[in-house]
Amino acid sequence: MTGRLAAVNLGVITEAEWAGDPSGRSGIDKRPADGPVTVRLGGLAGDFIGERAHHGGPDQAVYAYAEEDAAWWSAELGRALRPGAFGENLTTYAVDVTGAVIGERWAVGSALLEVTKPRTPCATFAGFWGMPDLIKRFTARAAPGAYLRVLQEGAVGAGDPVEVVDRPAHGVTIGQVFRATTLEPDLLPALLDVPELPAALQEKVRRRLGVTPA
Repeated sequence: MTGRLAAVNLGVITEAEWAGDPSGRSGIDKRPADGPVTVRLGGLAGDFIGERAHHGGPDQAVYAYAEEDAAWWSAELGRALRPGAFGENLTTYAVDVTGAVIGERWAVGSALLEVTKPRTPCATFAGFWGMPDLIKRFTARAAPGAYLRVLQEGAVGAGDPVEVVDRPAHGVTIGQVFRATTLEPDLLPALLDVPELPAALQEKVRRRLGVTPA
């Protein structure tokens, strides 16, 4: 399956009361880059990340959100939403981001990325949009976008193909993980057999289920 990048977005420094970082700075406001961007193991070159306690790191190096899901929100809210409005690095087109399997690998430009986990909406996101009820509404929509780790550094740019080159057999998707950890805890047991989930999320699932690691 091949889609493409509609845009590659980099965070600019925003100082605001709603910023989650103690410094009062956030990188959630991301703007489309004019040309190719270097992808490193820690994320995109030139991307500002404010609250590093909860954002960034190897398992959240890159964040992707689907243009189609953004269009749904635009219609829902009756306002235009530019690429990067969700704080995403990669705005995708014709890529099933919610249906992406955990551990699925994407060849994007000259980089290789691996799907790790869904995004969890936070107060910074709600503050950025000026919508106090955004966390509740975003959770109910259950189209959270996907975090990715970088397996091979490279460069990406708008128009580059996004090709799924490998998909684990377990079949657990971004959407399933998001619903399991938010709205439908009955789905949590299925996450125990997903080795590609980040260790911190695996531990969270075991704690909620009262399961002791083998």
